[in-house]
Amino acid sequence: MSDEWADESEQGAPSKSERKRQMHALQQLGERLVALPQAELDAINIEDERLREAVDQARRIKARGGLRRQLQFIGKLMRSIDSSTIEAALKARDQQHGNSVQRLHQIESARDKLLSDGDNALGEILSAWPSAEPALLRQWHRQYPREVKKGNERAHRRKLFRYLAGLDEEDSVTD
Repeated sequence: MSDEWADESEQGAPSKSERKRQMHALQQLGERLVALPQAELDAINIEDERLREAVDQARRIKARGGLRRQLQFIGKLMRSIDSSTIEAALKARDQQHGNSVQRLHQIESARDKLLSDGDNALGEILSAWPSAEPALLRQWHRQYPREVKKGNERAHRRKLFRYLAGLDEEDSVTD
């Protein structure tokens, strides 16, 4: 009996544990599809109509047990299709989201640096966003201490963030 098992493992057939890991990975992929906003789900090319219907139905299910069974069914359906296109679409979505978060952090950092360092940070901001108006940025820096005294610090910071985000958006459109 052990000789048969050894022959089977040498032939390259995945073990039961490996098959279970693959099943769980496909089920998690299905869970990610169910959790996507409708617009992003529509952007993903799901060729199997049964899978598309199963995902849509899972989005409507509120009962936990029913949702769990539906997700298992989605995982089963995903085993019969080539999931590489779905995985690639989700990976591209994740990368786009990561880039967006990185840009927002860059904008926050530039805003904080301008408010704390003033003219010293101005060159860095102008190199990142050449269309920025230096006079307006200096004015925001000078106004910041007065806005803090008035209690409008958050509004002032938000206003500057929106300005820099708008510049970033303009630069990304022109690229």
